Amino acid sequence: MFGRKTYTEREIVEGCIRNDRRCQEMLYKQHFQTMIGMCMRHTADRETAMEIVNIGFLKVFKKLDTFTFSGSLEGWIRRVVYHCLSDYYKKNSRYLQFLVFEERDAQVRDEPLSNMYAEDIMKMVDLLPPATQNVFRLYAIEGLSHAEIGERENISVGTSKWHLNAAREKLKTLLKKSNNYQSHVG
Repeated sequence: MFGRKTYTEREIVEGCIRNDRRCQEMLYKQHFQTMIGMCMRHTADRETAMEIVNIGFLKVFKKLDTFTFSGSLEGWIRRVVYHCLSDYYKKNSRYLQFLVFEERDAQVRDEPLSNMYAEDIMKMVDLLPPATQNVFRLYAIEGLSHAEIGERENISVGTSKWHLNAAREKLKTLLKKSNNYQSHVG
């Protein structure tokens, strides 16, 4: 233990701002598990979650000079990484195409999505029952087929399709409610 100094949060942040690699490593290690856990709740693929976390930490290091110590550092890092998670979903066209639903449902199709951020949509996905949420994420976000989902989750292809349809119906309802709320507020 000789030579090991304990750093305060402020010293670590200030070191990161100075591009001190040791401080950057300490900050990363202190918050990695929490951030990977958050990302894993939104994607079943660990590689994707790792990519999002690493992009998030790059942004953390670039923006750390804007952290004012007026709130929790972990909460601030969580917001930055969460925005990276949101950006991932915005870029994933299959995810957004799935949320467009059917062409004939024009009322749901355009209005809510144009007024919403991916974070809002992700919060709606979080409201789905766990099994339905999992199938939705595997299909719409990870791009797995129903056969792959069935094999991975030990369910039938029909059950996977049922969960996906249930997700679609629940999300349509939530989008309609959100759109009605937005039109009354705005």
